[in-house]
Amino acid sequence: MTVAFFSGKRRRAAAALGAVSAGLLVLSACGDKPTPLVTVTIGSDSVHAEAACYNDGEAIKESEIQDCLTKKPTETIEVAMDDKVRMGVDPEIADNGWTLLFGAQPVEQEPFKKTYRTIPGNAFFSSMTGEPTTKTAVSVMETKGKRVVGIWNFQFVKE
Repeated sequence: MTVAFFSGKRRRAAAALGAVSAGLLVLSACGDKPTPLVTVTIGSDSVHAEAACYNDGEAIKESEIQDCLTKKPTETIEVAMDDKVRMGVDPEIADNGWTLLFGAQPVEQEPFKKTYRTIPGNAFFSSMTGEPTTKTAVSVMETKGKRVVGIWNFQFVKE
């Protein structure tokens, strides 16, 4: 009777192939892939958020956009009036273009096409009536042409 032994090299190759196969099987079982991230940094404090609404890069229904904008933010960060607020988005968001909204109101006419921008902290704390506010709902809205494809929500609290 003969016994076949694998050499060390073949055993390692078989083990590696098995590990890769198992990893792919686990990944394919996960139907949900994470949404792109938006990051807000003030000094050394950062918060990251996944989208409040995201349809894998496809347009969000018009009837759902307002609900997405008013969803409770998952992340809150304190902002002083003299802080520099740094906002960063994943490259795929920048490729399409993104717009800032304060309290569900757009604050710019054209979508921004870069992954990073700096905004003074005092820009976030004036209301439509001109009276100062102590907190602001800030949203990032990704667009593809005229279609909205993603919305990320944050709560900024005046320090």
